[in-house]
Amino acid sequence: MMLHLTGDDAADALLSEDPFALLVGMLLDQQVPMETAFAGPAKIRDRIGTLDPATIAAFDADSFVGVFRATPAVHRFPGSMAGRVQALAEVVARDWNGDASLIWTSGTPNGTEVLRRLRMLPGFGEQKAKIFLAILGKRFALAAPGWQDASAPYGQDGSHASVADIVDAESLARVRETKRAAKAAAKTKA
Repeated sequence: MMLHLTGDDAADALLSEDPFALLVGMLLDQQVPMETAFAGPAKIRDRIGTLDPATIAAFDADSFVGVFRATPAVHRFPGSMAGRVQALAEVVARDWNGDASLIWTSGTPNGTEVLRRLRMLPGFGEQKAKIFLAILGKRFALAAPGWQDASAPYGQDGSHASVADIVDAESLARVRETKRAAKAAAKTKA
C-alpha cells in the first residue's frame, strides 16, 4: 500500500516501506501540518544517511537537534522533538530488535495488545496510539483481531477522523473538515 501523506513521492514511499519511518512520522504529527510531520523521516534519513533506530539512538544529541534545525526544519520544536525521536529509536532498537514492525506483529497480538504496545512508546499517548493502529489496519491490512475496536473511533469505516483515512486529496479535505467541525463543536461546549 502506498501512502499519500506528504505531497512528496519519495517521502511517501519511505513511509510506505519503512515501519520505523511511519512511526517517526506519527510521533512528529503534532503542532505542525500533517505533511510536514510525515515528511520528517525522509529529511532525517537524507541528512544522516539512515533511519536505523540504533544509529539514531546513539547519535550525539546536540548534533541530532542540528539535523532537526537544518532548513527546511524537520519540526517547529527541534530540540524537544529530536529528543523524542531519539527516545523512540532507543526503545525500538532495544526492545524490538531494531524492527518497528515487531511492535504489531511479534507473537500474533490482537488489537488491544498492539494498542498497549504502541501506548508504551515514548511520545505515544492514547489518541496517537489509536490513530497509528487505525493506519495499520486501514492502510496495511493489519491482521490483529479486534484492531478496529481497539482503535475506535479512528478505525471505523468512513470515519474521516484522522490521517488513517487519507488516500488522496479528496479524503484529505474530508479529514480536515471533520477536524474543523470537531474543534468548533468543542469550542461551543466550552
